[in-house]
Amino acid sequence: MNLKVIAFDADDTLFVNEPYFQETEHKFCELMSDYLSQQGLSQELFRVEIQNLELYGYGIKGYILSMIEAAMSISNNTISIETIAKIIEYGKELLQKPIELLDGVEETLSQLHGKYKLVVATKGDLLDQRRKLHNSGLGHYFHHIEVMSDKKEKDYQDLLKRLEINSDEFFMIGNSLKSDVLPVLEIGGHAVHIPFHTTWEHEKVSHKVEHPNFKSLEKITDVLPILLK
Repeated sequence: MNLKVIAFDADDTLFVNEPYFQETEHKFCELMSDYLSQQGLSQELFRVEIQNLELYGYGIKGYILSMIEAAMSISNNTISIETIAKIIEYGKELLQKPIELLDGVEETLSQLHGKYKLVVATKGDLLDQRRKLHNSGLGHYFHHIEVMSDKKEKDYQDLLKRLEINSDEFFMIGNSLKSDVLPVLEIGGHAVHIPFHTTWEHEKVSHKVEHPNFKSLEKITDVLPILLK
């Protein structure tokens, strides 16, 4: 492999993210429990989230707006101002969650630093993702931070143009087959999947991935023998 750039997803690859969203969703369901079952509330919130992705993109701020909209829909617009205030409070708590690095992240970055250009390629809200990376203490390892509106083939091709590299010089590491692996393989790059113990429903892929440029590993430090040959 003639690799020049190693890219890392951020959420649930470098640090914990999805469990915090699940915790907030549970609070939302408890708040709205007079209207529907927990399953019904979760399904309606998910429906509104996906419907709004094109407008709001990925990230906590869009999630807050989707919780408010879902609450209005579920309550037939009878939701109280106090309930809306509570939802906003849940969103602000989510924005201020502590950064919890995943095992092996700093060891992996320190060993790769200086041997490749390391970049972050992640979805989400620009301000929030930059805050999390700053608070993580990992920022000094990275040559470039790219907060992407989406992670499809075109988005990765645009990133490669900015990095001035070819697709076969790009190696992506992430926890989502849908966002971090499949589009990178489609454009001729290399990708590693490191599963996290929980995955957002929207990111799940049902079929098995088989490709010469793909590997599935148990933990992030498992990339070191591959990249430091």
